[in-house]
Amino acid sequence: MQFETRIDPLDGKLPRLSYRWDAETDILTASCRTTAKGPGVTGTIDLEGTDGAFVVLDVADGALRGVDVVNWPEEVPEVAGLAAPANAEDARVTFSTRRPQSGVAAVEVDITLQIRKSPRESVFHVRVGRARAARPVRIADNLIVEVDKQDRLAGLWLLDVPPFPNVEAGD
Repeated sequence: MQFETRIDPLDGKLPRLSYRWDAETDILTASCRTTAKGPGVTGTIDLEGTDGAFVVLDVADGALRGVDVVNWPEEVPEVAGLAAPANAEDARVTFSTRRPQSGVAAVEVDITLQIRKSPRESVFHVRVGRARAARPVRIADNLIVEVDKQDRLAGLWLLDVPPFPNVEAGD
């Protein structure tokens, strides 16, 4: 199943993204409040990668409200110089499906996911599906969604991620 998107002008300021690490489970949660309402998916979109990655998108009325990185691959590669696209436009992205099904609250999709991180682990890039050209759209102050030429979800950038709380200096 492909998740199609629609890009609309942003009404007002970008929503603020907040992060929370769960120290027991290593789950990273990014969430933002959005007042955007429109036709689209409401519920969760579970993206399961072949390498063990598991990412959950929380969507309401088509608007992305949160991202949970539930399960990390065995090793998340560090990429020196990993930086979000500088040309991201501020806009609203609405998620829909090709085959909308009323009453469906959760959809699980087996897909290739690739997660990369910056050396200081403050930037994470999640590629959804195969590598392809994508348009970067900033939907919150520290969240960029990548959309491909067919208006499908191609990736996510989580920016200014705080350090994991149990990491001690010198480890």
